[in-house]
Amino acid sequence: MDAARAPGAELTDRALNRATLARQLLLERLPLTPAEGTRRVLALQTQEPASAYLALAARLAGFDPAALDAAYAAGELARGTHMRQTLHTVHVDDYPAVHGTMHRRLHGGRLGDPRFTASGLKAKDVLDVLPELLDYLAEPRSKDEVDDWLGARLGTRHERTWWALRTFAPVWHVPNGGAWAFGRGHGFRASPVPRLEPWEDAAALLLRRYLEAFGPATLADFARFTLLTRAMAREAVAAAGDGLVRYLGPGGAELLDVPRAPLPGEDAPAPARLLPMWDSLHLAHEAPGRALRAEHRPAVVKRNGDVLPTLLLDGHVAGVWRPVACGVEVTTFRRLTRAEWDEVAAEAAGVAALLAARDPRVYARQGNWFREIDGVEVRTLPA
Repeated sequence: MDAARAPGAELTDRALNRATLARQLLLERLPLTPAEGTRRVLALQTQEPASAYLALAARLAGFDPAALDAAYAAGELARGTHMRQTLHTVHVDDYPAVHGTMHRRLHGGRLGDPRFTASGLKAKDVLDVLPELLDYLAEPRSKDEVDDWLGARLGTRHERTWWALRTFAPVWHVPNGGAWAFGRGHGFRASPVPRLEPWEDAAALLLRRYLEAFGPATLADFARFTLLTRAMAREAVAAAGDGLVRYLGPGGAELLDVPRAPLPGEDAPAPARLLPMWDSLHLAHEAPGRALRAEHRPAVVKRNGDVLPTLLLDGHVAGVWRPVACGVEVTTFRRLTRAEWDEVAAEAAGVAALLAARDPRVYARQGNWFREIDGVEVRTLPA
């Protein structure tokens, strides 16, 4: 084994950047199905449904958006509330560990929210009917149908009841077609696979899967990705036991990893990529992350939590992008060489074609953020 990669070795920032890029399929596109690709990268943050398509287009060779439609329809992929109480798409095989871990963190969180308590209902009221509701959701149901059902059982029809329950209940979103599989008015159904129990087993498995997709990483990184408490993250590490290896990170931080995971050399080439909003690459580690330099973070991560679509060059964020009427507008944080612009243009052509075939208006509501960016160069591609 290379001594620089032996357990206990010290890994530089650049080595960690390349390791995470490799595991996130951002050093080389691989010929995988959408389900296989999602399993490799663990989770796609998809409160905007188009982000799953753009994330996989950046990672998979020959990506076919129709194949992602089919994977959702076949139940190979599950979209629901998971890490950081946000919508993610995960592989069905990962769902038991993901939900089994996050249920403990999410359970009841919104039941104390004033938007729910304004209904006059108590947490116990809705928790008592949850098992029967899941039976009702064995078949896909619309939001209105669920609201009606809850209103009939609880004596109060309030739109925040289902809003609170679906945060932590084992519920999947049901695709209903449209440009990105989940259009307005999509349905819900109970998960056909149970969560993994006990909690320690689920958390240990999720930790290992996280490291396979984003490692090596610190305990704090894992807590940040999931929004588990530090105490919960420590429990997950303890439950994983001797199945982890350890390295030293910059500053002497302890890094956790799984055995035999990829650790490419620091000189591994990292091609240009256009990543979607909220790409998990930027949300899997403590700020500023593995690919976003601190000085660029304010331009990319906004005060409301929005993470803008990013341009990667040599493995780091070099700018942001957005769809425009005639293609993709790229705003850079430094001046690019002609060769770099050629590489970016090739990526933009693929993204523009995907958007044009589906719906080029994605991320329209985030347009105001781009007016605040003081970029170095701005180009619309293809020109």
